[in-house]
Amino acid sequence: MMANRWTAIAGIVIATTWLSGCATPKSLEQRDGYVVDHTHVSSSHTSRVRHLVLHYTDVDEAESLAVLTGPHVSAHYVLPLPPRDQRGLPLVYQLVDEERRAWHAGASAWKGRTNINDTSIGIEIVNTGPDRPYAEVERLLETHPEAAVEVKWASYPDEQIEALIALSRDIIERHGIHPIDVVAHSDIAPSRKIDPGPRFPWRELHEAGIGVWPGEEAVSRWQAHFEAEALPLGTLQEALRAWGYPLETTGELDRQTRAVLRAFQMRFRPADYRGKPDVETQAILWALLEEYRPAALEDLGQPLRNR
Repeated sequence: MMANRWTAIAGIVIATTWLSGCATPKSLEQRDGYVVDHTHVSSSHTSRVRHLVLHYTDVDEAESLAVLTGPHVSAHYVLPLPPRDQRGLPLVYQLVDEERRAWHAGASAWKGRTNINDTSIGIEIVNTGPDRPYAEVERLLETHPEAAVEVKWASYPDEQIEALIALSRDIIERHGIHPIDVVAHSDIAPSRKIDPGPRFPWRELHEAGIGVWPGEEAVSRWQAHFEAEALPLGTLQEALRAWGYPLETTGELDRQTRAVLRAFQMRFRPADYRGKPDVETQAILWALLEEYRPAALEDLGQPLRNR
């Protein structure tokens, strides 16, 4: 029954060779009213794609495909739940050509760049997310963050993550996407989005060569440092902005700062994402900056690199 439904939706199996292959252009191409000569090809170019954005759909597969092929939102790829196709390969739906701009990120920013739709490929993963409506989760996180542990989140099956790893590797390699720029929807829009949520296996992706993860030794070292020397909130805000988050330095634990901290904690410390600026969160952030953005860490000035 599931296979028949997928066939009706016109899904396709995407293999790496299909994704990376492209036909050799014709030397001369006649278009409507003019001819294009392809014999002089410049080597001075790079991909327009700078970011890979990962989402969950928050609804089941049928509704996900209906919404994402409708008039208002879209994504380049959708990863359904298993099973595999008849050859044993994971299934992936491609809804938008990678050269086109899909409408998946909305109002967004990362590392000072806005309108992330312009520079990204979006992957939507079929996953129902939390066990209650998004608005209720958002309200709970904002007004009673200590009760966030009551929220139950849907898991990501191994086969689905296997497909995501294969697809992501291929996209990253072809477009030269930096590990820091493999982001969650909640990273680029922390005040209004929480996907792909705290059960998303970011560490597993990093171990497969996708994205970033802090080193345990560095986290322990920085945690000891911050336990001995308090960190001003303004410096933490500057560090979060240096990492990439859209955040102003106010010196106050305002709504935007709590939202950014929740997004960061959901990704790197999912056991506790209450949005509090605790020592462990600070240590994880400094470990990431030390590994991936050392110049930004030096620019912060306080504290200096803990070597």
